[in-house]
Amino acid sequence: MSDGTAKAAKPAALTPDICVVGAGAGGIALATAAAAFGVSVVLVEKDRLGGGSGPLATRALVEAAAAAQAMRASGRLGLTAEAPQTSPAQLRDHIQRTLTADTANHSEERLAALGIRIIRGEARFASRSTIMVENQPIKARRFVIATGARPRPPALPGLATVPCLDVDALSDLTRLPERPVVLGGNATAVALAQALHRLGGRATLVAPEKLLPEHDDEAATLVRRRLLREGLALHEGSEPIRAERSRAGLRLVISGPSGEVVIDGTHLLVSDVPQPEIAALDLELAGIRHDATGITVDKGLRTANRHVYAFGACAGGAAKAGADQAGDDHAGLVLRSILFRLPVRIEPTQVPRVAWCRPEIAAIGLAEDAARAKAGALQVLRWPFAEAAGARAAGEAEGFVKLFADRKGRILGVTIVADGAGELIAPWCVAAKAGMTLAEMADVVMPALSRADASRRAALSTHMASTTDPRLRRLIGFLRRFG
Repeated sequence: MSDGTAKAAKPAALTPDICVVGAGAGGIALATAAAAFGVSVVLVEKDRLGGGSGPLATRALVEAAAAAQAMRASGRLGLTAEAPQTSPAQLRDHIQRTLTADTANHSEERLAALGIRIIRGEARFASRSTIMVENQPIKARRFVIATGARPRPPALPGLATVPCLDVDALSDLTRLPERPVVLGGNATAVALAQALHRLGGRATLVAPEKLLPEHDDEAATLVRRRLLREGLALHEGSEPIRAERSRAGLRLVISGPSGEVVIDGTHLLVSDVPQPEIAALDLELAGIRHDATGITVDKGLRTANRHVYAFGACAGGAAKAGADQAGDDHAGLVLRSILFRLPVRIEPTQVPRVAWCRPEIAAIGLAEDAARAKAGALQVLRWPFAEAAGARAAGEAEGFVKLFADRKGRILGVTIVADGAGELIAPWCVAAKAGMTLAEMADVVMPALSRADASRRAALSTHMASTTDPRLRRLIGFLRRFG
């Protein structure tokens, strides 16, 4: 065989039990769990192992900003502190340290040591049973698509001419933007704008629609008040018209109540809703249906091709609600289906949704309108943190616990607004999984003088109607006769 013929020869097809396309956190979780059971796994990734660093870097930035704000607000607890000074170099080190542990867990060496074969390149389906990565064919028993989603830049005239950042660039910033203009009204945009403002940038937030449309209106109102109280410039319901380069950085022209409004800034940070990363997969050749929301899957996360699963932010159909928050849970369901042939079923209402701004918003289950449509006669129970002794002692009495339940006390939805809401929602995640009722949650003993006790008190308020029930009052009166 000549050298030319040898070079032209295609490599033999790989035939693993599972081929995972996409080495983000969810894809790696599935691959490592499968490898632990002795299953042969091929992991395909065209970019960085572990996925984008944006979400974790954003969280690290938000926590640093919260610490700075706590120093400013220490006077309410009787303390005097100097105004915080931001060190960009040390802040960057904090973000990098936060990312380091994840990087180690997602390293190519660790994955290879677990027996996972990593193939670098763009994957595309060549048939219903074959994926090609460059010229390498892969014929797996099962394929799992976990390519995630990426933000797409908006169709804004002049965007290419101005200094523009996205969330994945945060981990590499050596200096914070002096006057950042954040475009977007979703949870990520709000958290970023607030964090940059707290760290010394004169931030402006432009929300083309309303603020936090994915969360409860009353919860969004509390966040809006906090942002304005902290001095952040907020423009809601203002569509961006064009971006222009300026000597200082940029000008963003938006629509205002009485005409165009010009916002000056140094950097434009775009936080749009991520779009499924599936365009290059040639899904039609595999008989896989998809639309603008992502790959169409059923309640078992299986596509129209029974040998192919999809989960995470690239999944649409039955998995769309909360898909970007349920990666590890969905990975476990897919693995149970593939390895043990167990019937699995996703429950989008059991996936918590968290906005990491301050106050935080955490929710699980149905929103109020959806709960009302399902239950008809809806119980709406609310307990403010101003009535929780532990919250008052911490000087964090802003916010509330709001519960939605049907007439039988079955929990349909929960929203918590408070600093630390992402942790306070945890008992309700357990309750949703276990199918607990309000009465059962009211019987759970919470730590005394903790903010978590507000959840129990909200559940206990379901019994308030009983105190005025004439039949129950007569029964109590009758029993009193017996001592």
